[in-house]
Amino acid sequence: MAWFKREHGELDTSGEKRVKTEGLWVKCDQCRQIIWKKDLDQNLHVCPKCQRHFRIDARTRLAYLLDDGKYETTDGNIVSTDPLKFTDLKPYADRLQRSRRDTGLNDAVINARGTLNGKPVIVSAMEYTFIGGSMGAVVGEMITRAIEKATAEKVPLIVVSASGGARMMEGVVSLMQMAKISAALARMDDAKVPYISVMTDPTTGGVTASFAMLGDLNIAEPGALIGFAGPRVIEQTIRQKLPEGFQRSEFLLQHGMLDAVVHRRDMKTYIARALGFMQVPSLLA
Repeated sequence: MAWFKREHGELDTSGEKRVKTEGLWVKCDQCRQIIWKKDLDQNLHVCPKCQRHFRIDARTRLAYLLDDGKYETTDGNIVSTDPLKFTDLKPYADRLQRSRRDTGLNDAVINARGTLNGKPVIVSAMEYTFIGGSMGAVVGEMITRAIEKATAEKVPLIVVSASGGARMMEGVVSLMQMAKISAALARMDDAKVPYISVMTDPTTGGVTASFAMLGDLNIAEPGALIGFAGPRVIEQTIRQKLPEGFQRSEFLLQHGMLDAVVHRRDMKTYIARALGFMQVPSLLA
């Protein structure tokens, strides 16, 4: 190996050590600007130039929403049994193992208890990097348990969706979670406990077709892709060009499918104000 490519750092021909900048800059896919990563982090992972909302993981989401970033997780010990022993390019069991290793989670959602502007809440935050945030038996069970706890304790529920939809590797077991969660939400509605659905980029498939659109208040982050089938699938099916911005949160708000589009920096305040409007203190008394 050449002397300027030694293990302890690559040197240029002048003998000065090069400064490694990998990971210090991020390119925005929308405005194509290069952003100093520290600036992006301080701006809640929102592009300071075009306001594009970058995807964030479930733990970061909880830290942004809950007071002092503190919360207690529940139901995290549930794991998938791989009911179909599914294999495509690789066994489903291997995909689960890798996702667990990469995310430190057992599946694509975190159930958490905490306070939001001093009000006790239960939050289910989905993790998109775990097999595309897909909803299998574990995700369905965890969200159902969160709903049932919120109903029993009369504590408001917030579900933050980030998902590609139902998990195909679990077949009908995954699809039945749509009805299971929806039935639990119906009981929650009968008990008059508030449920706020927050949709982020992306929220698609069976998640959109069930709990994501069943909130007492359905809100989304700017620019989020929200729909059942993807726009490319729709275009190929109807053989027509879709309108500009189709299935983005602003388009859905304009056509009456959302109650509000809320910037990430305003999300916590907006939800707290909404819960106050729903007379949460009287429910907790």
